[in-house]
Amino acid sequence: MANVVLVIDMVNGFLQSGNNLYCGDDARGIIPNVQRLIEREQAVGGTVLFLCDTHDPDDLEFEMFPVHCVRGTDEPSVIPELTGYEGRLIPKRRYSAFFETDLEETLRSLQPDKVIICGVCTDICVMHTAADARNRDYKVEVPADCVASFDEDAHDNALRHMEKILGVAVTGPA
Repeated sequence: MANVVLVIDMVNGFLQSGNNLYCGDDARGIIPNVQRLIEREQAVGGTVLFLCDTHDPDDLEFEMFPVHCVRGTDEPSVIPELTGYEGRLIPKRRYSAFFETDLEETLRSLQPDKVIICGVCTDICVMHTAADARNRDYKVEVPADCVASFDEDAHDNALRHMEKILGVAVTGPA
């Protein structure tokens, strides 16, 4: 079977300036790398799933983080730079893309050789999704140039944690 690419939270709420949880201009730097990754994997039959942070207006997550990616706004939408790629959209409401979504069933039906995870934020949704994928015994790869976060130290720590503790293959350029 081919690989599955999980594109985590590459949405307006995190990657368009002016939104409450904008990850910053540096995070936008991964967009061309994510495009190359998607193109490479789709060229060899890979499947792309866009996991999009999508919250109800009264979500309890807003006790920890500012209001963001509220259902019915433009924030949960995939950024314009990625909308031309074929892929299925899966809304999610927690850090792990497995929590209360059909991602587990989708992966089970696709039977990927490996799961490649890219997007934002490395230390939050990317890492928690990687942990849950590893807990389900998937081979997981995270291209380091295809992930970003608000905090560079937290980003670096998350990459080390995923590699040393979770057994994720953290790779170089896509």
